[in-house]
Amino acid sequence: MGFFVLEHAEWAVGPLFVWGGDMRQMDPVLKERLETLIASMGYELLGCECLSQGRQMVFRIYMDGKNAVTIDDCSRVSRQVSAMLDVEEVFQGRYFLEVSSPGINRPLFELEHYRRAIGRTVKIRLHALVNERRQFAGVLLRVEGEDIYLQVEGLMQEVRVPFSVIEKGHVVGEV
Repeated sequence: MGFFVLEHAEWAVGPLFVWGGDMRQMDPVLKERLETLIASMGYELLGCECLSQGRQMVFRIYMDGKNAVTIDDCSRVSRQVSAMLDVEEVFQGRYFLEVSSPGINRPLFELEHYRRAIGRTVKIRLHALVNERRQFAGVLLRVEGEDIYLQVEGLMQEVRVPFSVIEKGHVVGEV
């Protein structure tokens, strides 16, 4: 898995992003600019996370390519994204920029990512209860409209989960 970290200083969170958020909470203009920039380099922007880890702020970008993403690929994208973020003044204060390939536990950010994972085992964490639970692991059966359907081990019926209540999801890596 490719992975690259670039440290910045003297910027703080601007109005374009919500800390602790994912792509659904990102300003659509910033999202489009990141997608365009990364696509122009021959990669796909899978998703972003903005997290607080202790006193450190981390802006994490996941990207994919036609071939395996290397650390050189991540480094090249990181330099370009860093320059764009500086021009846009997205952050104030100290933050870390991380650019990474998705790895075997591929994160799922968009409904299209869930469609691509049909037939695979996924884990999801919810920000609202579904069937009195906030976490599910199971085989992703299908995506219909704004809902995903899972076959969860130990349950006789499939589980319908609205995409809007998913906080975080990823494919369970197969070793």
